[in-house]
Amino acid sequence: MDFIDYYSVLGIPKTASEEDIKKAFRKLARKHHPDLNPNDAEANKKFQQINEANEVLSDPEKRKKYDQYGKDWQHADQFEQAKQQQQSRRQYAQGSGGDYDFSDGFGGNGFSDFFSSMFGQDGGTRSGRQQAAFRGQDYQSDLRLDLRDAYTTHKQTLTVNTKNIRITVPAGIDNGQKIKLAGYGAPGVNGGPNGDLFITFVIADDSRYKRKGNDLYVNEEIDLYTALLGGEKVIETLDGKVKLTVPAETQSGAKVRLKGKGFPIYKQDGSFGDLYVQWQIKLPTNLTDEQKELFRKLATL
Repeated sequence: MDFIDYYSVLGIPKTASEEDIKKAFRKLARKHHPDLNPNDAEANKKFQQINEANEVLSDPEKRKKYDQYGKDWQHADQFEQAKQQQQSRRQYAQGSGGDYDFSDGFGGNGFSDFFSSMFGQDGGTRSGRQQAAFRGQDYQSDLRLDLRDAYTTHKQTLTVNTKNIRITVPAGIDNGQKIKLAGYGAPGVNGGPNGDLFITFVIADDSRYKRKGNDLYVNEEIDLYTALLGGEKVIETLDGKVKLTVPAETQSGAKVRLKGKGFPIYKQDGSFGDLYVQWQIKLPTNLTDEQKELFRKLATL
């Protein structure tokens, strides 16, 4: 895996504080966000690198490993474990008086020799040992949808590290929900398995519908006369138009429940939440003198 200088990606020094990292990430993420650069593959790649750099440098533990081991920071735990085993063997050899070859240990070049033997940087094995295989890095990506996209099962194409990946988005996906695509992460090391791709869904608020779980809520206006005398009102749902009966003397804020007209339930074909319609009474304006007089008469009754 090629080395990526995460500090350079964010344009910050290695001495940057957590707040510096946060500010740099926000500024660059806004500039290179795919929504603002829909047809710019280079901007999309840059956005992925910015996310990756922020994920590592904003985590104190990951940042410590990255600063110490560079591109091999994800294998720091394996190195420490192997280092402890090496030290244990050395202590055992010294204590038992036996012969032990320390030329293959961690002296001299430190952990660089160790990584060379593990990851094949010298083109083969050291001292007849097999190169260790390690799982590839996991990738993280956001997929932004609007509410109407999330209402139906459909195909989406997203770009991760310049590769286009076509996925099926199931109806009913929730905001913040995360799914895993096994094997779509970074390639493994020395024949190890690929990492995974984790996709987080970000669903924008809708101007008309408010979603709570699998239920939807919508406000609908009716005029004063329909509210007083009753009538009918045709409303739009995500599943088409519905004609509702408005009872006489309907109060503002009264709700009607439409069973099964809400949001689809995730991975339960044919199952839906409910739609709640709340009536808002619209008062008449620009009344004529004759109309005002009629209302005065009503007020005296």
